[in-house]
Amino acid sequence: MTDTTMTPEGGHEPQAPARRATRRGGGDPATRGRTTIADGVVEKIAGLAARDVVGVHAMGSGLARTFGAVRDRVPGGGKSVTRGVKAEVGEVQTALDLEIVVDYGVAIADVARAVRENVVAAVERMTGLEVVEVNIAVSDVKLPEEEEEEEELRIQ
Repeated sequence: MTDTTMTPEGGHEPQAPARRATRRGGGDPATRGRTTIADGVVEKIAGLAARDVVGVHAMGSGLARTFGAVRDRVPGGGKSVTRGVKAEVGEVQTALDLEIVVDYGVAIADVARAVRENVVAAVERMTGLEVVEVNIAVSDVKLPEEEEEEEELRIQ
């Protein structure tokens, strides 16, 4: 069957059948395929974001920091930004556990709140994952006199 349209003179003029636009690949190119993000990627982002907060002296437990200090001195060992961070990454969500050392004199609750805010903002912005929880364990408080002792040990 051919569609017709009326001409100004009252006659009929044949019209070509309407063409349907053909799409290849089915949909928006940005939605084709899947992106996976490794736990280590999220751990690095969270570790760097946590270290940026004023009042966070270090990340990880005393033992982890000791091994980390040794590893930092070994050529090629590098500094571990994931120390003190554990991530569980799913397809659209992630949960994080952080172990921090705070500076003496800071309000721990305020530091923990700031760490959560900074970590959630960084991880969600960079990965697109929803951060469902950030658990923080404060494993130590860095006292001012401890810094002097560390300096003496480094010199020897």
